Amino acid sequence: MVEANCDVVRVCIDGVMIEAPRTATVLEAARSAGIDIPTLCYLRELNEIGACRVCLVEVEGIDRLVAACNSPVFGGMVVHTDTQRVRFARRTNVQLILSRHDRRCPTCFRNGSCRLQMLAERMAIHDVPFPTRFDTDPVDKRFPLVKEPAKCISCLRCVSVCEKNQALSVWALVDSGSRSRVDAVAKDDCSYCGQCITHCPVGALHERSDIAPVFDAISDPDTVVIAQIAPSVRTSWHEGLGLSPDMVTTGRLVAAVRKLGFDYVFDTDFAADMTIMEEGSELLHRLNEGVQGPMFTSCCPGWVRFLKARHPGLADKLSTTKSPQQIFGALAKTYYAKLLDIDPAKLFVVSYMPCIAKKAERAYPGMNSHEGISDVDAVLSVRELQRQIKSRFLDVSLLAEEDFDAPLGTATGAGHIFGVTGGVMEAALRSAFYLATGENPDPDAFAEVRYDGIERGWREKTFDLAGRTLRIAAASGLANADALCSAIERGEASYDFVEVMACPGGCVGGGGQPISEGEELAERRGLVLRGIDEKSVLRFSHENPSVKACYDDYLGEPLSELAERLLHSDHADWSMPCAVGVDGPVG
Repeated sequence: MVEANCDVVRVCIDGVMIEAPRTATVLEAARSAGIDIPTLCYLRELNEIGACRVCLVEVEGIDRLVAACNSPVFGGMVVHTDTQRVRFARRTNVQLILSRHDRRCPTCFRNGSCRLQMLAERMAIHDVPFPTRFDTDPVDKRFPLVKEPAKCISCLRCVSVCEKNQALSVWALVDSGSRSRVDAVAKDDCSYCGQCITHCPVGALHERSDIAPVFDAISDPDTVVIAQIAPSVRTSWHEGLGLSPDMVTTGRLVAAVRKLGFDYVFDTDFAADMTIMEEGSELLHRLNEGVQGPMFTSCCPGWVRFLKARHPGLADKLSTTKSPQQIFGALAKTYYAKLLDIDPAKLFVVSYMPCIAKKAERAYPGMNSHEGISDVDAVLSVRELQRQIKSRFLDVSLLAEEDFDAPLGTATGAGHIFGVTGGVMEAALRSAFYLATGENPDPDAFAEVRYDGIERGWREKTFDLAGRTLRIAAASGLANADALCSAIERGEASYDFVEVMACPGGCVGGGGQPISEGEELAERRGLVLRGIDEKSVLRFSHENPSVKACYDDYLGEPLSELAERLLHSDHADWSMPCAVGVDGPVG
């Protein structure tokens, strides 16, 4: 029989006739018809290798069972997904995987959100008839990113996402046979982006937990503990907490963090507005001085580590402006300490970030305004915030909304969009236009740099800035950044201003965000930040009254001598191979 449409084939899956693209796999065809086939190692367009053998199905005319995730459909194909043979094979394969996996689930970071745990429950597996054997070597928990070999199931997800999305190839399958395992083969190149963590189906990869020292500081009556909350945290903090949509507000997030015991709760978006003032002024200064472009944004520490390690010849193009996290910490230990009339050594600054690289950034050289005192004392991921809330048995739905504290809690729409790809660029252009002309542009004049989702490649645009043609580009995901940098080095691309975010989609897709198995939520979270910006009364960083007050009362003006000392860095040693603990570099 000849198919009417040569691009479409008809297949029968569990008695259901399905029309599917000729390029589709059995798994894609089944899911298009609502037929569920379990998977473990599979990630669409990233890891379609059939390594786990959990998606096995029976195809008439083929003696062996085949993996649905990488078996293409063909005309007249007849597939059975729920035969006794299929069920036995899947169950046996999961039991074999469990026999090489540390099954102390209650103490695992992924307890309750583990794909393997879920499959064992769905398949009613309550015993493992095979000898249990897994790696028992000590786990090094000093680094921001921790690997527990005893839990690794060699699904190769981390290998694929690190190579394909991030162009790093830190992870690889080493040795052979029963000795084969996934290990770090390029640890020094790791950017700490954390994408391997969010794509790991089990708890083999996770961030270093820094919750204990934070609660220790909160319990110390002689310590004033300050929290700063990054823009992307408000897009995801509620995921998994069972809150109804009307309960998911920034005010309730502030109330929850304050309930943990913090003395003050501030908005990192204030520091994002400060970043724009410094970075926008720096851009104009470079343009006026005729410095050859591009100027790269420097607010993403994962990207900075990557650039210095992989494209060191472009490192001098980095903006010297610190990230919002570090700008906040510097101002908290100087400007705000002065307002409180308190010894900076008595302040303990905690950052809630959607990022793992921030755990390393806080301990790098130059990130202290006072000798021997870190500007940021601890960094917790959004997942760690959720664990804190759960550990205190807080019912967030019962909390009344609260405002951020002043003055470091005031932010504009420009500060809010820092967490989504293109947002830093757009915020900077809004204020650069004002700094160059003395007039505000339409706040949406630079909407063309916005990403609609996660893309391959990068965005490039030209804009008129006070009579000067400005060439800009924006990219997210380190594979895209790698291609962009290579094009610049080859002379195939030329820009004045470039924004790069290490994680696909920006911080909303960061490695410290809550994990939703098999889903990429960066686009949905990004729309939340865009919506907040659109509803903001103030949408320009230079109109933030707290930013104005900070300059008038303390810093003087952007790029002043004091601003340069506190808010800028040469990013020295950011690619160093060190383990970074809450007390600084330890190796």
